[in-house]
Amino acid sequence: MGMSWKKELSVGNAVIDSDHKNLMNIVNAIAQAIRSRDCPAIIQAFTSIEGWLCVHFENEERIARAISFDFSKQKPVREHLLREFQYLKSELISKKGIWCENAIEHYDRSLKDWLVDHIIKVDMPMKPMLQAIDYKFWPGWNEGESNQAAGHIASLYLNLHNAPAQHFA
Repeated sequence: MGMSWKKELSVGNAVIDSDHKNLMNIVNAIAQAIRSRDCPAIIQAFTSIEGWLCVHFENEERIARAISFDFSKQKPVREHLLREFQYLKSELISKKGIWCENAIEHYDRSLKDWLVDHIIKVDMPMKPMLQAIDYKFWPGWNEGESNQAAGHIASLYLNLHNAPAQHFA
């Protein structure tokens, strides 16, 4: 069963919440690709999640800096996570769709647990500070310009999505 967004997962910022929803959709796509043993779909979904993780980490850091939230300890955690996703992808691809049911369950559960754990442990501590400002807050923009955040995110994603693979190494 796929993950679904719950109000309790909101950290109080539209950009971060939107990132989490997108990541959740990609985790669901990965889980579906693993279950159907669809190697091309796995490659595509992992490429997407690597790109979105980079976008999400940039967004988190930018917002954290703007609200004076100490996010300095997250850089090594983020780098480790990207390496873990690269490892998972290479492991799944190397098996060419031949996975036992236990492996499928393990990868599915691990991805879902990771995302919820990330939201609760990494992003949720910002919630009290984020609730004190507008939900659509985006650093460096005047009030009313929050719609530009979507364009910024899309631009970052497209740049990352089209970047060479070594960008994520």
